[in-house]
Amino acid sequence: MAVMSNVPAARLALVGDRSPTVTSHTRVPLLLDALAARDGLVLDAYWIPTADAVEPGAVRGFDAVWMLPGSPYRSEAGALAAIRTAREDSVPFLGTCGGFQHAVLEFARNVCGLTGAAHAENDPGAEDPLIAPLACSLVGHEGVVTLTPGSLAESVLGADRTVERYHCRYGPADGTGTEDAEGTQGTQGTQGTNRLALLRSHGLRFTGTDERGAVRVAELPGHPFFLATLFQPELYGDGERPHPIVRALARAAVEHAARRSLTASQ
Repeated sequence: MAVMSNVPAARLALVGDRSPTVTSHTRVPLLLDALAARDGLVLDAYWIPTADAVEPGAVRGFDAVWMLPGSPYRSEAGALAAIRTAREDSVPFLGTCGGFQHAVLEFARNVCGLTGAAHAENDPGAEDPLIAPLACSLVGHEGVVTLTPGSLAESVLGADRTVERYHCRYGPADGTGTEDAEGTQGTQGTQGTNRLALLRSHGLRFTGTDERGAVRVAELPGHPFFLATLFQPELYGDGERPHPIVRALARAAVEHAARRSLTASQ
């Protein structure tokens, strides 16, 4: 598909500590080219290191924020600040792998008041981390994810089941259970799930689980586009056909840019 000249070049903040050794980072240029060539979705992307993201307004003015894998991030505070800005300013947001983990952490701290919520990778001495080592590492793993009917994730993927690729060792502590279309919690875990229930009660939805019921997808209803996945959609295929979740973020960014342009012209 040719690039559509009437589509504004949306500004995309790629938040993460860019490294040639992180496969998801090396995939980004391929994905950006494919989005423009195949889908007419033109994104003007800027890498923002997490240490820079801690500055006030670091991601303001962007049309989307993608919190990329590559944790432990050099600045946990920067990662959380970028996510908070996207959440509070209604900027389209995607968090993958470490981005998912930190999106859950940011919501717990800043919305639910769990100021002591910790990520075990960043704080190995934490007594009861919200994000903890997985019982089984998902590095190099591929598995089925079941999606909640009526969720953003299901809408984007067009199915209630998908097979996805991972490269992570951390996730929500004891985070089992998803929601049905009405937001009712399914299977239960223990203390970790109780904390996830608190996040649910404040509006975060967990809408994708693996075969054992462990949480793999989170989203925020009422936000234009806020989606986080423990799996890595950027690893889909060979990079020449972007994953539906990556395309959905790009569409949301272009729509945000169009609205911003219209508002500026009025």
